[in-house]
Amino acid sequence: MEHLIEKNLETVRRQMELACQASGRKTEEVKLLLATKTVPIEKLEMAMQAGETLFGENKAQELRSKFPLMQQYQKVEWHFIGHLQTNKVKDVVKYVKLIHSVDRLKLGQALHQQLMKENKAIDILVQINTSYEESKFGAPPEAALELVEQLSQFETLNIKGLMTIGKLGANNDETRHCFRLLKQIQMQIKEREIPRVDMDILSMGMSGDFRVAIEEGATIIRLGTNVFGQRYLPDGYYWNEHITHDD
Repeated sequence: MEHLIEKNLETVRRQMELACQASGRKTEEVKLLLATKTVPIEKLEMAMQAGETLFGENKAQELRSKFPLMQQYQKVEWHFIGHLQTNKVKDVVKYVKLIHSVDRLKLGQALHQQLMKENKAIDILVQINTSYEESKFGAPPEAALELVEQLSQFETLNIKGLMTIGKLGANNDETRHCFRLLKQIQMQIKEREIPRVDMDILSMGMSGDFRVAIEEGATIIRLGTNVFGQRYLPDGYYWNEHITHDD
């Protein structure tokens, strides 16, 4: 199994390199984040032993259970990449360096209140629903600028960029449109020069579409099955979030 994960990582890294070459980018411009939802700790350790240090969890309870087991590895950096409910904020801010999925003002307020109590700040990305799919979380593209401006008022939140999920099950052209739209939003926000807002990170691209995402400007891609093997259920099950919003 360890050899298989190492081989998968080599394949992914080579594909990343080729996508960067095809789009005239440097390979160091794109970070590989390993999506760990449902992945057992043994597989994460194998990835770490192969040199990987960046991991992203979708669920607060899984993050809480995995974090202590991985603490012995000093270089590990955890991100939160799933939908974050306000009642899970306290758990998540304990463990992660970056939250990819801040998609509404209420969540920003909840994060700010918790972080004020702890006298700390955290890096965040603003999630945008570039595919306009009802099953997905994320602010609509036309509301992105306003949400970023609102969130920028909270001094505990360091806005570092944007995140999106490409249209699931779509062809390359449809997916590319989603990623290109996020890039356009990034540039529009940059032009505004909002105080304390950086737009350096674009988190986009998963197992089936990461090469297109790199071509369209991704700086973080989120991969799970390419490295750890197929889950029992397809990606759509994990990312097609048919749950009730908490606000």
